[in-house]
Amino acid sequence: MKTNFYLLILTAIFLVSCTAKTETESQNPNIILIMCDDLGWGDTGFNGNEIIKTPNLDMLAGKGITFNRFYSASAVCSPTRGSCLTGRNPYRYGIPTANAGHMKKEEITLPELLKGEGYATGHFGKWHLGTLTTKVKDANRGRPGDSTHYSIPTMHGYDTYLVTESKIPTYDPMLKPAKFDTEKGESLRYGWQAVENRNEAKQYGTHYWIGEEVFETENLEGDNSQLVMDRVIPFVEKSVENKDPFFSVVWFQTPHLPVVANAEMMAEYSQYSHQEQIYYATISGMDEQVGRLWKKLEELGQAENTMIWFCSDNGPENGTPGTSGPFRERKRSLYEGGVRVPAFCVYLNGITDGQKTDFPSFTSDYLPTIVDMLKLDFPAERPIDGVSIKEVLNGENINREKPMGFQYGGKISWVTQEYKLISTDKGKTFELYNLVNDPSETKNIIEENSDLADKMKADLLAWVESCKQSNEGADY
Repeated sequence: MKTNFYLLILTAIFLVSCTAKTETESQNPNIILIMCDDLGWGDTGFNGNEIIKTPNLDMLAGKGITFNRFYSASAVCSPTRGSCLTGRNPYRYGIPTANAGHMKKEEITLPELLKGEGYATGHFGKWHLGTLTTKVKDANRGRPGDSTHYSIPTMHGYDTYLVTESKIPTYDPMLKPAKFDTEKGESLRYGWQAVENRNEAKQYGTHYWIGEEVFETENLEGDNSQLVMDRVIPFVEKSVENKDPFFSVVWFQTPHLPVVANAEMMAEYSQYSHQEQIYYATISGMDEQVGRLWKKLEELGQAENTMIWFCSDNGPENGTPGTSGPFRERKRSLYEGGVRVPAFCVYLNGITDGQKTDFPSFTSDYLPTIVDMLKLDFPAERPIDGVSIKEVLNGENINREKPMGFQYGGKISWVTQEYKLISTDKGKTFELYNLVNDPSETKNIIEENSDLADKMKADLLAWVESCKQSNEGADY
């Protein structure tokens, strides 16, 4: 009798453990997309920077996979941001450059797809995919009575948000000084040391929007990265409390100009110039907030089942201490330094730690990868430019079969596993580089590889035409 009783108990325990395991395995991961603004490939410790302290980014990169060849979909911010949410090239959806066009309602976005799967969805930091008001003057394009490019996060699948239209100071983001210390290189464009007496400052001219024609008025002082994280963490906590998986986009404005930091933040870099102190400090301030987020995920028991993607939206701005490492040129260029950016993905439940990959990938790969991993429905007839890199995350050594196309400001390029074909004069002339052997693009090899160049050119121009047709509405 006792034996039968013990067998029943053991059987019950086994069934409960199997059920728990099944529920854990079937639980969709939380997803966080973190992006910096104008952070260069060489501006992080995990890519070899020995000056700027980014211990939390370095720690997370080590827990997952670091991409040695990760690209932003454009050489400037707004176009890249749209690619993260749609899997498509910016020229398909009408955002060819910053402060142009807007995210169209007809686009299929990651937050829409994930909201349909029961995810809580939130967007925090920079938006830059349309104007956020038609009632007041705001930032670069917001104007009373102008709805031409009005496109707010809730139109695209987000439940909640705190966003600015475009750039803001990285400390006391709503303010600017009444005067600048020009001898130290401070200016409205570059940035400044945070003002000590806020009563003497002026309004910068933008808002943080939290709803339709509603802007935030509380907790807007101090390091901007902290202000952003102050909203991300309650969103995560609420989602966990409600037992909802969450999708959170965190687009820090750091280190886009104007860079601003206070004296305490700058003290860590006191041996460098005033401008360098500010620039380095604002990046370290952002890194600290990424660490704060990770600590909160650990406290909530969500670290293992949260997938975090990190990258920059383009290369470093000209005239800043930011570096593109060994790569050619910077922001606004389609040479490597303008579009190759620091990047990693960490997902403890699904990605082996300590990986590094030379697989070429870019921000348009986010959507197809997440769609693949979560087995989401996506219309086959909708052209996308990214590919699923699930196999790469799993450690498989494969080549990229589908090239990556880039367009910006009359420049076009076509990047394969090994080569880049590029034109900087609207397709009049072309250059060819072997990115495996010559990542710094020092030797144009087009003359000795004319057949390859002709084939790549034909594919590139056909793709450019495809993007044009998409922008004219062929996909809707």
